[in-house]
Amino acid sequence: MFPPGHQNQDPDAPIRATDNDAAVARLSAVQKHYLHDPFVRYLVPRAHLQPPRPPLINIGTYVRTAAIDLLVDEFIDLAKQSGQKCQITGPRKDDFSTYIEVDFPEIVTRKAMAIRKSKELNGGLGDPAQVKVVGGGTGLHSAQYHLLSADLRRPPTETLEPLFTSTEHGVDGQPLLSPSLPTFLLFECVLAYMEPGASSTLLEWFAAYVSKGGGILGCLIYEMFKLNDAFGRVMLANLQARNVTLPGAEPFTTLESLSKRFTDTGFTAARALTLREIRRAYIDETELERIAKLEFLDETEELDLVLDHYAISWGLLISSEDKSTWGSWGLKQKRA
Repeated sequence: MFPPGHQNQDPDAPIRATDNDAAVARLSAVQKHYLHDPFVRYLVPRAHLQPPRPPLINIGTYVRTAAIDLLVDEFIDLAKQSGQKCQITGPRKDDFSTYIEVDFPEIVTRKAMAIRKSKELNGGLGDPAQVKVVGGGTGLHSAQYHLLSADLRRPPTETLEPLFTSTEHGVDGQPLLSPSLPTFLLFECVLAYMEPGASSTLLEWFAAYVSKGGGILGCLIYEMFKLNDAFGRVMLANLQARNVTLPGAEPFTTLESLSKRFTDTGFTAARALTLREIRRAYIDETELERIAKLEFLDETEELDLVLDHYAISWGLLISSEDKSTWGSWGLKQKRA
């Protein structure tokens, strides 16, 4: 006989649980003053009861966030230099046109409810009269922010295209996702859970969509890689014990393979760095000194091993003739 509940198990539940793991890790890094984020506590259930994460996780969360922020901020700056608003979000909301977030329906529903219940979150979306929950809670729209449900593993022509080309919630009758504006894609531990063929199709679709409009497309992917060595196999085994598999990470065993994923799917240029490299040479010395004083870390070798198995890779597609503005986009080395 099957154990109770066996036949009703949702195979995607363990993957969705990793979303909360990441949110709790960010909450911990904020509580320990590695990061500043006044909103994360509204998105974590019983945030005040969550125990802090170990220093190793806090430092990893900091490095990941710092690198992403650097790339996002420079992308926005380059968009401003070109006289355009970009499709992205952050504290610089006056510099972007649209921010679209896509996730599983179950996660979208929880996030939409959290936004509507929180004055702080709801107030950050502009005019409350323009904030609308749709689809029985599986979507939310405001003037600039759009929270949508979709399974990214399915063909984007069936899932994303109808959502993004719709003019119902676009600006001035334009598609929700304009193919002519500078667009930034951010995948944080997303593609690793997808089959490689599905993630390639997804990147190809975005590249083709933006190319048709003559726009600029930047893409940042953060995920684990190099899981074919001894430490990587331990990471995989720990995840498999939670019924989590990483089919999308298997082909990527080197930084070169992460960069090649972009150029193989239509991007103009790409680069990849491990979090270990980023911590060592791409973050300001004053910031490293600051976070070093927050908590005592006695396992520096383990930290290096973990950071060496996570990477940030970024690709750029320049479909317009003006390449001078965007060619410099990327992380800048601070130290040799």
